[in-house]
Amino acid sequence: MILVCGEALIDLFLVSTDSGPVLEVAMGGSPFNLALGLARLETPAGFFGGVSNDYFGVMLIEALANEGVDTSLVKRSVRPTPLVLVSPDSQGNPSYTFYAHEAAAEGIELADVSQPLPPSVDAIALGSYLLAVEPAGTALLALAEREAHRRVIAIDCNLRPAMVGPIHAWRQHIERFARCASIIKLSDEDFAGGWSDGASPDDQAASWLKHGVRLVLMTHGPRGATAWHSSGRVTAPAMPVEVVDSVGAGDSFQAALLARLAQNGLLSPRALSTLDGRSIADAMRYANLAAGMTCRRRGANLPRRAEIEQCLSRGEGT
Repeated sequence: MILVCGEALIDLFLVSTDSGPVLEVAMGGSPFNLALGLARLETPAGFFGGVSNDYFGVMLIEALANEGVDTSLVKRSVRPTPLVLVSPDSQGNPSYTFYAHEAAAEGIELADVSQPLPPSVDAIALGSYLLAVEPAGTALLALAEREAHRRVIAIDCNLRPAMVGPIHAWRQHIERFARCASIIKLSDEDFAGGWSDGASPDDQAASWLKHGVRLVLMTHGPRGATAWHSSGRVTAPAMPVEVVDSVGAGDSFQAALLARLAQNGLLSPRALSTLDGRSIADAMRYANLAAGMTCRRRGANLPRRAEIEQCLSRGEGT
């Protein structure tokens, strides 16, 4: 099982109509999307995070459970469900306004990660703004540090400037998580926003690999993705699509990448160390297909395994 840690929230999509702007409600949060995406790809997944007892929180838990995600480790909370206003531009690229201060997701504490994890957990996936928000950030870092020698730790940087405070402090948080990470994934937007001091992606990836990370990936939207590994640098093209919006595309990439590695028996610290270019390219192709399919739809509507396999059978993504 891949245990996904972080927030579950409600996205409010601002949609223009002939009668004026309206709000559409959708369930979201990068870790929520990731857990749901893994389950849809038939990869056992669990969710750990603070989820409200309010109406939205009940809806989020039921959605995860209905997809087959294990919710037994969820911390229920009297705090409200965090809300995010999503406003896509004319190209479908979203901007986010967070209404999440002192909401349920932020309530994870050290005591909540003190117990041993179930033996079924093979990997832990972390990401989004909670990595830099207290007390959740400290608790999740303690969990990652404790488990790094036994399980894969996958980090999705997923920078949200409005939520994380000073960028230099956020970057320091990410570097602490990187010291115990097996996989680090970020977008070129994350890199531009978080490492705007002149560092190159190649140099940053080399630094992470030197300090123990097995696999570094950077997504480039319509230009595909790049991976760095001790065996070399690998690039993979994006799936050509007509974009409706890109909400959830990065989460879909991460879900499909982890799912493909798991399908091929490669989601362990030892196996990740011995990856070759072919196996990395295969996982990236699978992940790019999933991300492209998500971009064809409104909201974070991640694909199912059968949909991706149909694309593969038609030779898409080659």
